[in-house]
Amino acid sequence: MNSESSEVVLAAGGLITNTHGEFLLVHRPRYEDWSFPKGKLDEGETLEQCALREVLEETGFVCKLGDPVGSVTYVDRKGRPKEVHYWQMNIIDGSFLLNSEVDEIRWVSGLSAYELLSYVHDRELLVSTLGD
Repeated sequence: MNSESSEVVLAAGGLITNTHGEFLLVHRPRYEDWSFPKGKLDEGETLEQCALREVLEETGFVCKLGDPVGSVTYVDRKGRPKEVHYWQMNIIDGSFLLNSEVDEIRWVSGLSAYELLSYVHDRELLVSTLGD
């Protein structure tokens, strides 16, 4: 095992809700999955900056950062440990723009989000958020 594989990949994203209490999920055709918008940290960027940038890139929405809602850890598709930090977010501007990473978004209730999310770690984060 090389030393790179044990280096933690840091990422950040948002749990975006609307006035109806629905969550925004994104579909990534490359992986055929549903998840919360997120992405990897760029050099020199804070986790908060990363979360806002990635949400904008994946959804077209400019958001306001709210409270942190937790983080998830898992092994990514390249076998590296990954740690994703999430914040509550509210949309302040923009509209969904089809892009190279995301081909569809959905606003769904907590239960529907739980059923649609592709990964256990995302479902666990959702449950911990709903438990508050």
